[in-house]
Amino acid sequence: MPEGHSVRRLARQFGDVFTGQALAVSSPQGRFSGGAALLDGRTMVAAEAHGKHLFLHFDNSLVLHVHLGLYGAWSFGGDSTFTGASSIGAPRRVGEQEAFGDPDDDGSAPYAGPPAPVGAVRVRLAGRHGWADLRGATTCETITAADADAVLARLGPDPLRNLRGDAGRFAAKLRSRKTPLAALLMDQKVIAGVGNVYRAEVLFRRRLDPWLPGSALPDGDARKLWRDIVAVMTDGVADGRIITTPPKYWTLDGTTAAKAAAAGVPVPAKSAGFPHGDDVHFVYKRQGLPCRVCRTVVLIAELAGRNLYWCPFCQQPQE
Repeated sequence: MPEGHSVRRLARQFGDVFTGQALAVSSPQGRFSGGAALLDGRTMVAAEAHGKHLFLHFDNSLVLHVHLGLYGAWSFGGDSTFTGASSIGAPRRVGEQEAFGDPDDDGSAPYAGPPAPVGAVRVRLAGRHGWADLRGATTCETITAADADAVLARLGPDPLRNLRGDAGRFAAKLRSRKTPLAALLMDQKVIAGVGNVYRAEVLFRRRLDPWLPGSALPDGDARKLWRDIVAVMTDGVADGRIITTPPKYWTLDGTTAAKAAAAGVPVPAKSAGFPHGDDVHFVYKRQGLPCRVCRTVVLIAELAGRNLYWCPFCQQPQE
């Protein structure tokens, strides 16, 4: 499931390529025909993300609300002018794909419009220079602005917004429950946007026992946990992927990035596709492998319906 950084990038993409345009909105699949008709021909005025929820606002005070769930994905396409914050040159993200026209096209030729939809396209948005198709989403609905506010009211604070007071609200929600920390971080009413990868990685980075009850975590530690989540998710927006390890753990031609740099070998930037897939996480999907810090074998267990990864030494219960 795409985590909060991916949905934030999607909101930026929509904002860049569609804001201020009257859009043709349709449901090629037919399952969203009624909702599409309410938006067809209206101008998109804003795009925002909160956690894993995407909200596209239109000038008739209606909102397209999308939650991708496990199988949802957006695809974008258009002419060479149809680019945005998370488009050309960015790393590929879960839940988002792009297909653009001739790179030599300067936009002077008439735009021929989107191609025939492929597969079960729930909703298509088409503007002057390109389109966006949604498939497989858990939620796709046209709602009022008041309905959107009600959805937001049910969600916890979003680390990518990091508004004044959010750290305290997060700490209070966390510390009010006896539920294990690893389960609380997956509860979107406690914190919005954290998924399975981020929960495993930030708990390791803070050396926290995944089964520690939220109520047992001191307020100061809860706030430090919030700040680390803010940091790694902000990096995720910039990088287009989840990278939680520092460069000393990255490998390049059999050596670490740090050693390569010391030897004068250029180290590619993260946005260029580096580091490699096995280098980017401390514990996520590394069960049976030695911990990068202490060499203890990383373990796996099911918690809150998802696989949890942790180091039993680095994250051992504190007395």
